[in-house]
Amino acid sequence: GIQSAKVMNNLDWFGGMGFLEFLREVGKYARVGTMMAKDSVKTRLDSDQGMSFTEFSYQLLQGYDFVHLFKEHGVRVQVGGSDQWGNITAGTDLIRRILARDGAFGVTFPLLLMADGRKFGKSVEGAVWLSAERLSPYKFYQYMLQSTDADVIRFMRVLTFMPMDEIAGFEAAMKEPGCVPNLAQKRLAEEVTRFV
Repeated sequence: GIQSAKVMNNLDWFGGMGFLEFLREVGKYARVGTMMAKDSVKTRLDSDQGMSFTEFSYQLLQGYDFVHLFKEHGVRVQVGGSDQWGNITAGTDLIRRILARDGAFGVTFPLLLMADGRKFGKSVEGAVWLSAERLSPYKFYQYMLQSTDADVIRFMRVLTFMPMDEIAGFEAAMKEPGCVPNLAQKRLAEEVTRFV
């Protein structure tokens, strides 16, 4: 039958594990060539910022999370944004190497990007949270209200349950002379804030 979701903290399985134990139990199964071949790693290494050891080794930490959840809780699928593909496949690889088992899968979805290429939800002020304890509904509404004209229609399509013909109406209205500024943004902010 269907089980309820469990929220888990990886500190529960990493908290008592020291660095040397991690290297002995997990690191010996990791292949540096495979880790270096990941597109995300290549891109960062070729950038001006480079990549820290912490960032490089993160794929092993997330990969081991999948090993633990697979072994202890029967989790077979890890889902994430497309930027997580390398970390997810690190997990499926570790499951095959450490547990000598198949049956672990990864699914990714395209990231929601803004017109300028930045990830949606990342801002100079910090992340956009879906919890009123982390970000007030007012600030969440304001974040959505600040969507650019280049983004607002696409965001309506993917973040709301508005009928597509109504969204098309907003899109057409934005192209008309005398368009009321931010009308689409106000509707987007209302719809998404109400839903969240």
